[in-house]
Amino acid sequence: MRTQVAIIGSGPAGLLLGALLAKAGVETVILERKSRDYVLGRIRAGVLEQGTVDLLARAGVEARLHREGLVHEGFFMGFANRRLRIDLTELTGGRHVTVYGQTEVTRDLMDARDAAGLTTIYEAEDVAIHDFDRDSPCVTFVEDGVSHRLDCDFIAGCDGFHGICRASVPSGAIQLFEKVYPFGWLGVLADVPPCSHELIYANHARGFALCSMRSPTRSRYYVQVPADEDVGAWSDQRFWDELRLRLDPEAADRVVTGPSIEKSIAPLRSFVAEPLRFGRLFLAGDAAHIVPPTGAKGLNLAAGDAHYLAEALAEFYRDRSDAGIRAYSERALARIWKSERFSWSLTMLLHRFDTMSPFEQRMQEADFRYVESSRAAQTAIAENYVGLPL
Repeated sequence: MRTQVAIIGSGPAGLLLGALLAKAGVETVILERKSRDYVLGRIRAGVLEQGTVDLLARAGVEARLHREGLVHEGFFMGFANRRLRIDLTELTGGRHVTVYGQTEVTRDLMDARDAAGLTTIYEAEDVAIHDFDRDSPCVTFVEDGVSHRLDCDFIAGCDGFHGICRASVPSGAIQLFEKVYPFGWLGVLADVPPCSHELIYANHARGFALCSMRSPTRSRYYVQVPADEDVGAWSDQRFWDELRLRLDPEAADRVVTGPSIEKSIAPLRSFVAEPLRFGRLFLAGDAAHIVPPTGAKGLNLAAGDAHYLAEALAEFYRDRSDAGIRAYSERALARIWKSERFSWSLTMLLHRFDTMSPFEQRMQEADFRYVESSRAAQTAIAENYVGLPL
């Protein structure tokens, strides 16, 4: 087998990269170690920056997004039962975000790839990448018990935090930056109407809480829990009771309860790998970086990586220029670190830490009061939330 670009991983980064390259006439094959149903079963966030929506339109998968996505012109931040609305549209000159689940983005990209007759191999076993430091890299894998070799010009590592691509880079060639937070988010998905028409991020003495949604009839709620918490210890009733305790009285009264469809705990970490290019291997998406979900940047950063890498590879095949390839890592990392900073700052503002001293708690409250009183501070939050320019 041969292709121009071998893409490892069929998450949003890999699928969007494949779609953008297809529009540029570049051949791709996607290899995914899990089944299609498994990939679609992963529950993830779904706040899309305008830039991500525009990229999905370029990829030709915007129809259902525009039909079913929920446009949000603001969101709420809560502290000590006070609530502040960040008016995204007014503070950013008309920009907004769109709530549309990552699962739906993945489904749309998968369906479009299938309709175009492009190759995706699911349940590929023993995937390994070779010779990416030379002019002729390749990927080996096993499908249905049969060994295969895929020759290619480039390899895009879009296979997530635990994937094989970053792990294949010699340790001396890569630097890893990481902060692991001492808590996670216990999330519940339920077919109940959301308690607010816009997201609520709440800091409470008992811990952080988030009120989100997937549609007008499906809600996604989270509460901060210790990193080693057992999800089995949380009945639905215990979750709903705890959520209400952490919200301001108006929001708490509007919470409609119901049986959970899905319940899980997501750990929080900040992570960046540098650089993102190693010869003819590129890292993108969660293979390159992880952000706490507080800033709603994970999927959007993956889309940005796909944009930069698609531009670089299209330029290579169109103009026989490697300028974009050489610049990919620097361009992507400049945006990644800014988004890491924003996600980290919101995480520090909105969560309770067991190690916080009384002084640090006062500083956290002072930060929130400053945001309440400063249009400049609210503008900075709004500009980052709707997405920095690509």
